[in-house]
Amino acid sequence: MSRLGDLIRLERTRQKLTYKQVARKCGVSEKYLEEVESGRRIIQDEQARRILRTMGMKQQTEADFTLDDIAATVDLQSAVPSIAQAAERKLTKKEKREGTEEDASGTVAGSIWLDALAGVLKHVPVMNAAMKEVGHRLLPITNGKIEGANPDKVYYLMAPDNDLRGFRVMKGDLLLVVPAQAPVDGAIMVLDTPFGKIIRKTVAMPNFQVMLQKFDQACESEIKNLNAITCVGRCVRLEAEL
Repeated sequence: MSRLGDLIRLERTRQKLTYKQVARKCGVSEKYLEEVESGRRIIQDEQARRILRTMGMKQQTEADFTLDDIAATVDLQSAVPSIAQAAERKLTKKEKREGTEEDASGTVAGSIWLDALAGVLKHVPVMNAAMKEVGHRLLPITNGKIEGANPDKVYYLMAPDNDLRGFRVMKGDLLLVVPAQAPVDGAIMVLDTPFGKIIRKTVAMPNFQVMLQKFDQACESEIKNLNAITCVGRCVRLEAEL
């Protein structure tokens, strides 16, 4: 099924519009609209935007989600029920408070189901070793968290070198980092140094010490006292280009 077709179907059903009403508004045939929503016909992005705008959907919300972001990220087939329920709850609250969903121009004031996505998706920044943002990824929020952490504290770190090649982490790979102030035995940790962020595999040692491992051509280890290192995060996910 077409993701953009799903977007159109969800917005149309949210507004309780028939195929005929949308087709008349947008200057397309009912058959064309049905085929787009069912995925039997591919619709161009600009045409989808025009139809959604004509129905009254704003292209962005406070969370700055664009149609491109959503269509490329969200599995709308599985998301439709929960988003529709969230939208319906918001609609009911607004209707009780305001009695209407139309603004002064007579168009629907935003897309409630799209606003609902702001609670389930998060722009997660991609940072380089100098902690400069070089991009972003969209990740789902589950029970208010991403990988068990505050969504605002999570980021991707771009591997600056091949120091962990032997652990399948190559230069340029993206590591999802969650906050951690102490090393975890056997985990890949992000350490703060005067020269920027580095990533090392950590192994717990007795007497409050930790072994830091890197593995490019060969495995190299150094043992440090816990109070001599500064942990800032734990890597919990790897994204690599093929």
